[in-house]
Amino acid sequence: MEMDSYPPAATPPPPLPPPPFIAPPPAPKPRKSRGWMIFAIILLVLLMFSLFGNLTQFIGSALSFGSGLHPEAFGSGREVGPRLEEFVLENNKSQNKIAVISIEGIISGHDFDGAGNNLVDVVQAQLDRAAEDHRVKAVILKMDSPGGEVLASDEIYKAIRAFEADAPGESGKPGHKGKPVICSMGSLAASGGYYIASGSRWIVANELTLTGSIGVIMHGWNYRGLMDKVGIAPMTFKSGRFKDMLSGEREPSEIPPEEHAMVQNLINETYQQFKSVVADGRGAAHELNKHEGKALADDWQNYADGRVLSGKQALEIGLVDELGDFDDSVDRAMDIANIKSANLVEYRERYDLSNFLSMFGQSSQAHDIKLDLGADIPKLRAGLPYFLYQP
Repeated sequence: MEMDSYPPAATPPPPLPPPPFIAPPPAPKPRKSRGWMIFAIILLVLLMFSLFGNLTQFIGSALSFGSGLHPEAFGSGREVGPRLEEFVLENNKSQNKIAVISIEGIISGHDFDGAGNNLVDVVQAQLDRAAEDHRVKAVILKMDSPGGEVLASDEIYKAIRAFEADAPGESGKPGHKGKPVICSMGSLAASGGYYIASGSRWIVANELTLTGSIGVIMHGWNYRGLMDKVGIAPMTFKSGRFKDMLSGEREPSEIPPEEHAMVQNLINETYQQFKSVVADGRGAAHELNKHEGKALADDWQNYADGRVLSGKQALEIGLVDELGDFDDSVDRAMDIANIKSANLVEYRERYDLSNFLSMFGQSSQAHDIKLDLGADIPKLRAGLPYFLYQP
């Protein structure tokens, strides 16, 4: 009996080798922050530019005094206040210049440029610069302002009159020794804006310019009713009957009639000053302009009741001399200065490292975040009278 034959058993496959061990890459070393290095480099570059600028100015001043050149060749001779540099707005390749000084927004005696200078300081410095430069033959005052503080408006007005009369520190009639100031009114030159403009030798307004608004306003709030609703009672200790004058904490019935009369007398006194300034300024200008300009109408004071006027209406009663735009103001400036051409220049404040570093020493109020609501609401200080058009 034959035995069945079987195929040989299959050989099992060799075992698979274990997968290779892959070591994870070493963790990268934390990179050192180089922000402080970048800041240090930027600060060093700013410092070098500042030192270079100061050195250049020092050498220029030394050369100017040594060679007898006029100081305006290298910059303003002012050691305090705004530091100005001249910029050319329009180069007509002329030896003559017309300086353009702008007054925009609320006229105030507060900080204007972030360096502690107010608008009065800046305008005065620009006028001084124009007076020092013998090539400047006239000044154009670009006015686009609703007015502002009484004192600041009056100081700028007096600075313009003194500049025209060539008598620093004195207010008087414009003289032939001084340089003429031509006011070019923009969209708005009302109240304190017109107060300043009235000191100019010639006033040019657009037909649609809003001007006039000759008057004085003092504004405040009485919030006693709100305090009563909240449950707050004021406690006031005063040395005299009128020491809390203009306080908004009192009931309207608690305000004596004498207080109303005193405040109104202050307003009336300032208002009479406004009308006197307009009459003096426009009268002095017409005396020099003769029949070329416009004289104040006999009934002009009937329009000095706070109302705003268009440029065309202002021309009819003699508050302005001519209807036109900025180019017409330039032509008139050259005509009055008796020159055929001129370069237009303006003076801008020079900023250097000191201004940059001063930002760190300012109070937090200077860096507040402002919300833009589409309207620029003026910040009026309580108790101050204003030459202000406030629609």
